[in-house]
Amino acid sequence: MSVLLFGVSHRSAPVSVLERLSTDESDQAKILDRVLQSSLVTEAMVLSTCNRVEVYAVVEAFHGGLSVIGNVLSDISGMSLQDLTKYAYVRYAEAAVEHLFAVASGLDSAVIGEQQVLGQVRRSYAAAEANQTVGRTLHELSQRALSVGKRVHSETGIDSAGASVVSVALGIAEERLGSLVGRSAVVVGAGSMGALAAHQLIRAGVARIHVVNRTLPRATRLAEIIRGHGADAEAFPFDHLPPLLSDADVVVSCTGAVRPVVSLADVHRGMAHVHTPKKLVICDLGMPRDVDPAVAGLPDVVVVDMDRIQREPSARAAAADADAARAIVAAEVASYLAGQRMAEVTPTVTALRQRAADVVEAEMLRLDNRLPGLDAAHRDEVANTVRRVVDKLLHAPTVRVKQLASAPGGDSYAEALRELFELDQQAVDAVAAGELPLVATDLDKTD
Repeated sequence: MSVLLFGVSHRSAPVSVLERLSTDESDQAKILDRVLQSSLVTEAMVLSTCNRVEVYAVVEAFHGGLSVIGNVLSDISGMSLQDLTKYAYVRYAEAAVEHLFAVASGLDSAVIGEQQVLGQVRRSYAAAEANQTVGRTLHELSQRALSVGKRVHSETGIDSAGASVVSVALGIAEERLGSLVGRSAVVVGAGSMGALAAHQLIRAGVARIHVVNRTLPRATRLAEIIRGHGADAEAFPFDHLPPLLSDADVVVSCTGAVRPVVSLADVHRGMAHVHTPKKLVICDLGMPRDVDPAVAGLPDVVVVDMDRIQREPSARAAAADADAARAIVAAEVASYLAGQRMAEVTPTVTALRQRAADVVEAEMLRLDNRLPGLDAAHRDEVANTVRRVVDKLLHAPTVRVKQLASAPGGDSYAEALRELFELDQQAVDAVAAGELPLVATDLDKTD
């Protein structure tokens, strides 16, 4: 079984397509449930961010698994499978591993190097684990991806070079408005992205931040945090948005809602109460869009959306840092795959050990029948001698097959071992499933 990835991201599709594929936690649970109804899929995880929707699955067969996932996403999005595949990309086995490591490292983000995706990978895995849709394969892959992402961010300068989606958006706002020091802002949405937006606004010198959220207590908590960092802040429910816009210079919206929450009417009413002409910059970081596209047509209103951010030069990390990050990812992919190949050959080696132990035991029983008067001390010495002979004969091939298994195509050596020693595949599978105990012999003492 291998890992199959079916995904759509900002690199393969326009925002309009990503909006149709955008899912909340309930939708993701449905995707996992439907995908796993097929006997071809044994594990699954959905990674859904503002820039991508990806399904990682452990499949019995490539084409069958691909068909299952494609049909489920087609139904969820309302797109035909033919239209969906125009914008989709598929990665399988080693390529799927490399892609997830790159995603967790921020190398595939709209803003190269942004760290938020690492937390999104963590949450996606946690959600799949809570739904009991991940097993050993996706568990190990996800944990390694998180480790790789942390290593990239700690060992390279990709963070500062790439910044975050929010900082790039605010950079564009400063180009239109000038310095943000002393200005007023509205943050729509009090989740993790809203908190990040507030933090970046404070760093930019914004003096007043109004937090708008569907749930007022959550907005209040974020406002308290903002005040703790030295900026004036107040929380409001959604119906207070229009009057707040009249006083705002910058709006950052990042709610994760499935339809626009900032309407043309909201912005029109807010701008109608502006007494002195001014520009309003609205940073729409939602996916799907938080802001009605028609808002961009209003005079003195600038909308900065994800399409605009992706075209910004500052959204790309410095070449040297990106290259260093890619080198780390490549090394980690090679190490992970070598470990996986060695892990795959281990059940075969263990089954061979068990086979050798069974042969020794059978021969000792024959000896007992032929020499019933053999005393215990001599019998033990004979048994130990036979075991040492068997261990020495098997030592070199088992050590060597482990070494060879770490290279690409190494699984063929395990298959050869099974053929040469006539190992029962069911016995190998039983070892892999943990149904048979490991047999400790001198074969464990490898160099």
